[in-house]
Amino acid sequence: SADALFHLVRSGFANIPDPRCEDVDISLTDTLMSAFAMFSLKAPSLLAFDKERAEGNLHTIYGIQHVPCDTYMRERLDPVSPGWLRPLFTSVFRQLQRGKALEAMQFLDGHYLLALDGTESFSSQTIHCAACLHRVHRNWSITYTQQMLGAALIHPDQRAVIPLVPEPIMNRDGTDKNDCERNAAKRFVAKLRQDHPHLKCIVTEDSLSSNAPHIETLQDYALHYILGGKEGDHAYLFQQVQAAEHAGHVSYYERHDRAARVVHRFRFVNQVPLNAANADVRVNFIEYWEIGQTKVQHFSWVTDLRVSQRNVYQLMRGGRARWKIENETFNTLKNQGYHFEHNYGHGEQHLSVVFTMLMMLAFLVDQAQQLCCALFQAVWAKLGSKRLLWERMRALFYTYALASMRQLFEALLYGLKKPTPVFGFDSTSSPAMPSVTAFHSTTRRLSSGVGTVLPQAHPKSVFRKTSEYC
Repeated sequence: SADALFHLVRSGFANIPDPRCEDVDISLTDTLMSAFAMFSLKAPSLLAFDKERAEGNLHTIYGIQHVPCDTYMRERLDPVSPGWLRPLFTSVFRQLQRGKALEAMQFLDGHYLLALDGTESFSSQTIHCAACLHRVHRNWSITYTQQMLGAALIHPDQRAVIPLVPEPIMNRDGTDKNDCERNAAKRFVAKLRQDHPHLKCIVTEDSLSSNAPHIETLQDYALHYILGGKEGDHAYLFQQVQAAEHAGHVSYYERHDRAARVVHRFRFVNQVPLNAANADVRVNFIEYWEIGQTKVQHFSWVTDLRVSQRNVYQLMRGGRARWKIENETFNTLKNQGYHFEHNYGHGEQHLSVVFTMLMMLAFLVDQAQQLCCALFQAVWAKLGSKRLLWERMRALFYTYALASMRQLFEALLYGLKKPTPVFGFDSTSSPAMPSVTAFHSTTRRLSSGVGTVLPQAHPKSVFRKTSEYC
């Protein structure tokens, strides 16, 4: 549930050392939790969060004692090392493991499908720091960017994804050459094995990753793989497959889906060289055609898992599920209320990366609820879209006094109790005008009604605000 996860996140923030040694008015734990609450509530900007913040609910729901202003938040978070946020992701992940929630995410023989891909988190032609990547254009203008390597556990049959700690793609001190996705992948798999030494994973990536150095890195860390392999990028590989076909070593398999009116056609071969320069790197090759009534789609992959008619269909589904890192992860962050492409602050040291990781942490908490919390699932099903869910959630959060996120979700699911005002009349007054005493008596009765969420406003606004959200 959200309340238990918020408590877990706050406990993790309390273990992060404060870079400032002097006395401060607002603790680093409160500052980190405030930034997390901003992303949890899907605030469109830091200034909007500062203007609309509800101190009472931030205290009762997120455990924040003092909420910093936008400028103070940037100053306090800029020197925080992104590495200190890694245990937060690990603690949430281990709670999912202990609760058996990840069993539904297992893909093949107890292995999880791990999708990796890079995305851009910051871009500007003016704002930059020493860690920014440089992109020089033909007119000699420069675009400064920061990117990250995203990672998530996915499953072809599950809408939820479980994001892991992203790896920033950024220039290090003393380096002149831009950092790249391949170097970030090396750092990521090394840290993955430190955090999860026994996690069984099958890595799935696009065709740019199916090169010998990256495959050797995955093998060094005991990671299986299903990597895209396009003919334009791997001409030698396709020549070897063609030679194997002429020698009669290629296998074929066809599967008909009569309900969808689709034919699945496969061609596969095991143990072929990846390229001429690395003939000792042997891979298993899968080529697939999806033949529908109006169009034909073609895909191909390389893998270290031995391919047979028994598992080729499942391996194909794993390779195609790679798009979930784009659709259910990056697309959700960019287009479904998280404002991933908004610049919340760049800073001089780590601010941009810290904000990106806190947004991913809020996304992980939301995905954990989507996978496990029946109340969250019911509210999402009722409202129909996450964007509408976030809007209704913020509307209640900023207007009514709430004791927990559970109370907020229950109000969204069941609706607020709509009162029926009953007025007493004074025989000495006009028949059309209720007495003031009767009005305040009715107000008190509404405020004490069972199931009514109390508004943070003047008692005279009870009628308007209670009816507004019914």
